[in-house]
Amino acid sequence: MRAHNWVVLGALLPRPSQPAWFLPHSGRLYFRQAQLPPGEVFRTKCELLVALVRRQAAWVEGDHLAVFDGAFAVRSVVRPLVRPGPGQPSVEFLTRLRHDARLFALPLKESPPGRRGPKPKWGRRLPPPRQGGRWPGRWQEGKAWIYGRWRVVHWKEVVCLWAVAGHGLPVKAVVARVEGYRKRFTVVSSACELSGLQLVEVFCGRFRQEDGFRDLKQRLGWEECRAWTKQPILRTTQMQLLAMTLLRLLQFRLEEAEGDSWWFHPPWNKRKARPSVLDLERLWRQHREQIQRLMAQELGT
Repeated sequence: MRAHNWVVLGALLPRPSQPAWFLPHSGRLYFRQAQLPPGEVFRTKCELLVALVRRQAAWVEGDHLAVFDGAFAVRSVVRPLVRPGPGQPSVEFLTRLRHDARLFALPLKESPPGRRGPKPKWGRRLPPPRQGGRWPGRWQEGKAWIYGRWRVVHWKEVVCLWAVAGHGLPVKAVVARVEGYRKRFTVVSSACELSGLQLVEVFCGRFRQEDGFRDLKQRLGWEECRAWTKQPILRTTQMQLLAMTLLRLLQFRLEEAEGDSWWFHPPWNKRKARPSVLDLERLWRQHREQIQRLMAQELGT
């Protein structure tokens, strides 16, 4: 097999006045149902994503915010995260909102006088996101670190109900005009305590995963994996994800300890003007024997 698809989960580490770092740490191999090898159980990409997020939330304490693309903004992903079963953690979500999404105002707390019957679960229908300027409330202005630099953002937010999430979960929908972009940004999140500006900034930080995938392919050889069975593919990819995260963590330590003296000017090339993953690979090769001894001790071999 040469071509294979993955659902990858990672952490976004924010940095002041700089793009966030994407640290990949887990993934699941995906096959289309028509291409599924004999003996394998088919699972959709949405099911794989939910399983990864739940596992992460169970391992790491604290609040969790799952940020994913609009392709996963469907019931089979959103509802299992915010309405978990017994013993399963609850996870907030942030995703892109379709321009024709069905949004509704919050229902009235009390039924109108003289109206009989059950209390309505949905409020009145709101304009679709492509007409977000017609939502109740005023436009706000602020600055956020978006796609590599500070940009002026005009946004409007509304707490409402979303058909995908169901009538029992209030969400915050945001429409934003971002400096340098003609099309509006539309996002939705169950983390209603965050401002619309914060939600737009966090969602735009997700683009750093593309840089992470580039480094995995170009520096760690992810796209060069060739195997005839499943296990070599799984082992190779998991180790590459782990190696990329360790390289980034090592980079942070070097920046804190050495500053620009090592990171921008490593001993083997004083004329370098910017850091690279290749520099960290070279540093690790210098300590190969110590790393092998440490792994042998931990694994008991």
